[in-house]
Amino acid sequence: MERLSGLDASFLYLETPTMQMQVAFVAVCDTRNTPGGYSFPKLVERIESRVNREAAFRRRLVEVPLNLNHPLWIEDPDFNILNHIRQFTLPAPGQLRDLGRMLGQIMTRPLDRRYPLWEAWVVEGLEDERIALMIKVHHAAVDGVSGTALLRHLFDEEADIQEAKWAPPAQVETVPGSAEMLFHALRSRVKTTGRLLNLLKETYQGARTLVGRHRGEHAAEAPLPLTAPRTHFNRRIGKHRDVAFAHLSLRDLKQVKRITGATVNDVVLAVCGGVLRRYLQRHNDLPQKSLIAMVPISVRSRAQMKDVNNQVSGMWAALGTDIEDPLERLRYVHLQTECAKQDIDAIGATILRDWAEFNTPGAFNLAVRLYTSLGLVERMAPVHNVIVSNVPGPQQPLYLAGNKIEAMYPLGPVMEGVGVNISLASYEDCVGFAIHVDKDLVADVAQIAQLFETVFDELKRAASDITGSTQQAQAFCAV
Repeated sequence: MERLSGLDASFLYLETPTMQMQVAFVAVCDTRNTPGGYSFPKLVERIESRVNREAAFRRRLVEVPLNLNHPLWIEDPDFNILNHIRQFTLPAPGQLRDLGRMLGQIMTRPLDRRYPLWEAWVVEGLEDERIALMIKVHHAAVDGVSGTALLRHLFDEEADIQEAKWAPPAQVETVPGSAEMLFHALRSRVKTTGRLLNLLKETYQGARTLVGRHRGEHAAEAPLPLTAPRTHFNRRIGKHRDVAFAHLSLRDLKQVKRITGATVNDVVLAVCGGVLRRYLQRHNDLPQKSLIAMVPISVRSRAQMKDVNNQVSGMWAALGTDIEDPLERLRYVHLQTECAKQDIDAIGATILRDWAEFNTPGAFNLAVRLYTSLGLVERMAPVHNVIVSNVPGPQQPLYLAGNKIEAMYPLGPVMEGVGVNISLASYEDCVGFAIHVDKDLVADVAQIAQLFETVFDELKRAASDITGSTQQAQAFCAV
């Protein structure tokens, strides 16, 4: 039995009928050279074997009586793999665009809280004898880093692996009684309350430092929440979702990084800024002020690398959508992210996680519902315009039950007032982008995906122009 952290539980409290707080991880596989050939039963058998070895796949929620504290994880005594695996076949021709539409529908379905909070969807019928595996997990269980690590338990580094027989645990955990849960909840609350005074002091000191950075003659330039301009996808979300995919070369991204002295994340954000600029121009909806992205960042320590939970904060960074020149946009984004990192250092990287411990289910969910029902999402400035999440992925080839994995994509949630989520992960030399949108606000997500290659080509050409000039390159890096 383990209590959810406040941050983990916050993703439960945030949910509304139109906002499912779920993340997903997609692996597209080539079945043409699979030893023994592809079969759905063989794939299910492999997934079941690996799931049985990893406790995080078998834990389910238990609500604490009277909501006196955050819910608990317990190992499900009635765990059954058949409650979690689904099969679907795409109609011909089975292109990635068809897969994206299907995944959008899956992302609208809430997870059944009677079972461990994950589902596996095996999507067959992709062209060129490919399949896709989508693992959908509640955000209360994982963040990008821990979710990627959890998914790795299903994969192998070789095509032909002899699966060792799994032995079930000798003793199955029982569902705790009300008295046990109440005692556990009260003891946890006492420990949490003792932390409040120090947290108030730390927050006050961090807030003073942060306000000081954003005032005066040499004020920091990083944006703050609720200062974003409005676009047509920064409104109240509906119930429908859509997904499209894009790909860039990791080698080329790193080359631009080396030339300019920026980071790979800076290059990615600059590309996203260019893509959204082009897209909004087509819709005559480009604000004069730059769009602002919320960029999740891991605050996971070395000791927490194996923990399956949320250890995440976020930084706000302007994307330079008001800047036409691709190099100038990258320079601007680089400055923005440097300022944002200093803001995080000022306020404390773990402040969000620490305050989340004091969340209560009723108050948190009421605040979310009032934000939408009172129309505040339409009246107030957006908290941010878009989420851009960069998840580090494996660089070596991987296999799923003998099927070679071609590409990987993470999917983050669409949030109220933020109808576009761009998530990306590297795998071998490919960086896969998944653009997850609210279909009622963005009816043409494929247009966004198609712009990535064009925008990045422009940035590559601009960067190549300064490779012959050491002075120019040093000047760019020094900014």
